[in-house]
Amino acid sequence: MNTTFISKALLAAAILAGVAACTPREDTMGPAQKAGAAIDDAGEEVARKLKEKLDKAEQAGEKMADAARSTGDKIEDATSDASRGLEEATKKAGKKVEQAGEKIQDAAEPD
Repeated sequence: MNTTFISKALLAAAILAGVAACTPREDTMGPAQKAGAAIDDAGEEVARKLKEKLDKAEQAGEKMADAARSTGDKIEDATSDASRGLEEATKKAGKKVEQAGEKIQDAAEPD
């Protein structure tokens, strides 16, 4: 009788263990799956932040290029203005030299 009782108790324990193993868990992901999901989430977060930084860097680069173009345009305008001013000054200096030459010639001519 003792053997039968132990056998029945073991059988009942095995059935209970089987039923407990077959019941659906609320937590459907195991530890490895949770770790993988956490790694995926972290990777997505890093990628998102990196993209934000790259977008900001691209915008800054565009602003720098615009500023460089604007500065180049201003330099070109200033150079053009200076060139025109230099031409005008050269013309005036040429006229003065011409006038001085005429005065010298007039003074050198005998009356």
